[in-house]
Amino acid sequence: MTTRHIDPNRMPQHIAIIMDGNGRWAKSRGHERSYGHENGVNTVRIITEAASELGIKYLTLYTFSTENWNRPKEEVDLLMNLVVSAIEQQTPDLIRNNVRLTAIGDLNRMPDFAHERLNRCIQDTAHGTGLTLCLALSYSAHWEITEACRHIAAEVKAGTLQPEQISEQTIATHLATASMPNPDLLIRTGGDLRISNYLLWQIAYSELVFTDKYWPDFSKEDFIEAIAQYQSRERRYGLTSEQIQHNDQ
Repeated sequence: MTTRHIDPNRMPQHIAIIMDGNGRWAKSRGHERSYGHENGVNTVRIITEAASELGIKYLTLYTFSTENWNRPKEEVDLLMNLVVSAIEQQTPDLIRNNVRLTAIGDLNRMPDFAHERLNRCIQDTAHGTGLTLCLALSYSAHWEITEACRHIAAEVKAGTLQPEQISEQTIATHLATASMPNPDLLIRTGGDLRISNYLLWQIAYSELVFTDKYWPDFSKEDFIEAIAQYQSRERRYGLTSEQIQHNDQ
C-alpha cells in the first residue's frame, strides 16, 4: 500500500504505537532477544521518517515500560544502552528532518548515564517544529495517573484547588502528555490484543489497529495500511452516525 491509498486531508494528528515482538522475532530466527531489539531500532527510524513525511504531528512509541524493569538485568542494561545509543545516532537525522524529541515516564529511574544522554538529545532537537517524537520510557499508565492524583491532592492540600473544581480537564492537564492531543490511532504489533498499561486515559476514543507482524518486520507500507484503516472508520464519540453527518454539514 502506498500514500495514494490515504487521504492527506484526514491524517491522524497523533499516533501511538506499542512496539511488540522484538524478542519473539529474534527467537524465531535462532537468535538471542537482544538481536530483535537491535533490529527494532531500524523500524523506529523507518516509521519516524514515514510519520514525518506524512505530516503526522505526534508519534508516541512505547519504548520501555515500568514493568520492563522486572526483566533480567542483562536485558535491561542492554535496552538502556541501546535506547540512548540509537537516539544519539539518529539525532542528526531528527534535526535534519525538523523532528523534536521528547520523553514521558518515570525518567528518574533510568541510570544516570542514560538520563543525561537522553536529555542532551532532547535539548539538541528542541527547535524542531515538525513531528514530535515522544518516547514512553519507564512509563506505565498506572504510574502516570497515580502521579497526576498526587499532584492534584497536593494542590487541594495547599488550598489552590477545591475538590469540586476537579474535572476531567484537571486530570488531563496533570498527565505526562498534557502538551499533546490524545492519540487518534493506536497501533500494536506482535499479535497480542491488549493495551498493556499504555496511555489508558488518553486512548479512550482512539481507533485501535492490531497486527500479527513483529515490530522488526513492520514496514512503512504497514504503517500506511494502519492509517488507511483509521480513515475508513467513523469516529462517533458516543454519538449516532446521523448526528455526526449533521454536524459535518
